[in-house]
Amino acid sequence: MGGLSLQHPWAFAFGLLGNIISFTTFLAPIPTFYRIYKSKSTEGFQSVPYVVALFSAMLWIFYALIKSNEFLLITINAAGIVIESIYIVMYFVYADKKAKWFTAKIMLGLNVGFFGAILLFTLLLFKGEKRIVTLGWICVAFSVSVFVAPLSIIKRVIQTRSVEYMPFSLSLSLTLSAVVWFLYGLLIKDKYVALPNVLGFTFGIVQMGLYMFYMNKTPLVPEGKVAGKLPAGGEEHVVNLHPVTEMAVPRSCKAEAMSHHSPAVNMV
Repeated sequence: MGGLSLQHPWAFAFGLLGNIISFTTFLAPIPTFYRIYKSKSTEGFQSVPYVVALFSAMLWIFYALIKSNEFLLITINAAGIVIESIYIVMYFVYADKKAKWFTAKIMLGLNVGFFGAILLFTLLLFKGEKRIVTLGWICVAFSVSVFVAPLSIIKRVIQTRSVEYMPFSLSLSLTLSAVVWFLYGLLIKDKYVALPNVLGFTFGIVQMGLYMFYMNKTPLVPEGKVAGKLPAGGEEHVVNLHPVTEMAVPRSCKAEAMSHHSPAVNMV
């Protein structure tokens, strides 16, 4: 059932709104890459969130193309592929040799090897509806697995009694994104789009609840660490998952001259 069908104006409305919210989330790492550009160094930032986000966009656009008539899933994930590719190219330009080699390895393994295996597996072994079902469950499985990432930041908030690395605005935007894409999946009767966003909504509510609980608490500073700082390369990753793009965006550590967030690794 196509997301652009005039017989389902609400599905189109939610899909369009989901595109807008997800697109703004894709742009969240811009401050990080502006900092990288200014310093001509990746400064310990990790490439994994962007590589995972690129893979997610590739996977969902493949699903949308196989299913057909899913223009709204195609548009946002096509945008995701372009934006994440730009981030990765910039990372390669300014990263040191070790980071470049690591990024190249995970891209070859995930975006080339694993994605190629999924493509061949679904195209050669399945046909028609079975192909859509198989690919849909692969997308769901990947989306759910990526939700492991937010657990680390939730754990950090509880351990430190600080919400410094879990901005409320981001948690709210990810929750809204999950709700919108869940409703879109529900209206077009696509459980593969709807199901991952149930988990996305749950994590979003938990994060906002923790924020409200700990926002006025006195932070605990681990022994040997300076308040407001993380070890070099210790950025947190927030995951933003919805039916179109499990978008990954790293939360940078607050350095002396700057504080910033980046996706949550979250999106379809």
